Amino acid sequence: MNVKSMMEAVGLKNRPNFLDYSLTPAINEGFVRMKYPENPHHPRQRYLLTIKGMMLLNNK
Repeated sequence: MNVKSMMEAVGLKNRPNFLDYSLTPAINEGFVRMKYPENPHHPRQRYLLTIKGMMLLNNK
């Protein structure tokens, strides 16, 4: 998913807060990964669940 889609899915509107308090910690903890990690500002950047993220999602 892209950032806008994720924000809409959880009902948030403030992008900087979403990045600082949700997406970046999820990436750092290994629940989410970038599709293009070598270029964080890639125009087609998407974020994918890792196996760790899928396990967490399936356990809830």
